[in-house]
Amino acid sequence: MLKLSEDDIEKRLLQLPEWDYYDDAIHAEFEFDNFKDCFSAMSRIAFECEALNHHPDWSNVYNILTISLSTHDAKGVTVKDFKLAEAIENIVEPDED
Repeated sequence: MLKLSEDDIEKRLLQLPEWDYYDDAIHAEFEFDNFKDCFSAMSRIAFECEALNHHPDWSNVYNILTISLSTHDAKGVTVKDFKLAEAIENIVEPDED
C-alpha cells in the first residue's frame, strides 16, 4: 500500500470534515451522550476494523472517543486509512434520511 501525498490527503479530507491530518496520521475525536453509547460505537467499529484488517490507534475517556489512523507499513496515510475513516463516520454519524 502506497503512502498518499499531503495534497491527496488534504483533498480526501474535504469529504471527512471531522478529521485532521498531522503527525503522518489522520485524527478525529467524537463525543457521545454517555459511556455506553461510546463503547457501543467502539464495538461496531471493531467489526469494521477486522473486516478491513486495519486497526486504529484509539482511546476512550468516558464519552469521548479519540482515533488516529495511519498505515504503519507505509509509514503514513494510505487509501486503507480513508476506507476505515469512512466506515467509522458511517457508524458514529449515520446519514439521517
